[in-house]
Amino acid sequence: MLKNVKSIYFIQKIFTFVNDYPKLKLVKYNKSIQKNINISIINYIHFRGKYIIYESKGRGKEYDSYDDRLVYEGEYLNGERNGRGKEYENKKLIYEGEYLNGKRNGRGKEYDRKGKLKFSGEYLNGKILIGTRYDKDNKRYYIDFKSGKGKEYDSYDDDLIFEGEYLDGKRNGKGKDYYNGKLIFEGEYRYDKKWNGKGYDKNGNIIYELKNGNGIIKEYHYNGKLMFEGEYLNGERNGKGKMYHFNGKLMFEGEYLNDKRNGKGKEYWGDGKLSFEGEYLSNFKIKGKYYINGKLEFEGEFRYNNKWNGKGYDENGNVIYELINGNGKVKEYFDDNGELLFEGEYLNGKRWNGKGREYGLLDLEFEGEYLNGKKINNIP
Repeated sequence: MLKNVKSIYFIQKIFTFVNDYPKLKLVKYNKSIQKNINISIINYIHFRGKYIIYESKGRGKEYDSYDDRLVYEGEYLNGERNGRGKEYENKKLIYEGEYLNGKRNGRGKEYDRKGKLKFSGEYLNGKILIGTRYDKDNKRYYIDFKSGKGKEYDSYDDDLIFEGEYLDGKRNGKGKDYYNGKLIFEGEYRYDKKWNGKGYDKNGNIIYELKNGNGIIKEYHYNGKLMFEGEYLNGERNGKGKMYHFNGKLMFEGEYLNDKRNGKGKEYWGDGKLSFEGEYLSNFKIKGKYYINGKLEFEGEFRYNNKWNGKGYDENGNVIYELINGNGKVKEYFDDNGELLFEGEYLNGKRWNGKGREYGLLDLEFEGEYLNGKKINNIP
């Protein structure tokens, strides 16, 4: 009941408007106070780290009792989500649609943390049944998980890209993978990972074989050019491998661990020139040399791919700046022609605070001050 409320959020919300009333129970029984604070309290339930405020009959909001963040708003019946509602995670909408007996049932939509639509369709007992799935590049696939079997289609040209078995919305069991109408893999999947089977080229020739997620594999871009070739272990990139640009030129060669760059490796620009050589950890550069237009531009340590500790060089190999813990005065150059792009102050590895200049391809474009990564004062 309301007299037992311990939620920081709820107490603050009430007493922001009723500081003259020392007892919360006054709000429960006083309709005029409820009207003044624009909330109609029918009941209050606290359970499993969450609490619900029923604002009207059949409607309410559900909060996380640990940080008082909204996790659901919508319709209820018998204390469970029933009808239409919305789910939130860290204040971001992650689902909107229909519920039955506390689970997603009927039509609904899912969103990623950036607000992009990632699924639209029908649910049954909380699981995806049929609909359209969107990947990170907003590419759409029509999917059908009825009876555990389904097909996926590329929405741009309606070509079949997969047919087989699913479990919990993921490829699981026997299946076939296609590109441009050609079979490129046939075998067994385990939670979206190719596990046992054979891969084919566009002429139908076997080019690799996987056993228990292990083997040498080749993967291709949507334009048909080679995207990756290397070692697989447990259905992921593990060991040595190579990544390629869309134009077919080498993008990366080095070591992988659990599908991420780990260990020694090299990166290349789209024109084939060396961009970086050094060490990686969980896909991030941590130590090495950075090149522009074939010339060494920086050597030292990196943090989350930002230059951190080390020295910067001009095109003649002279030291022109030094960074310590991401701080110092630096110069940056255009990747393709080596022309000066920026000169100014770095804080925490970025153009963050202080004075600086930015250059275009022809002339100076900005001179002034930065604050929290934004230009705040342009010097005429």
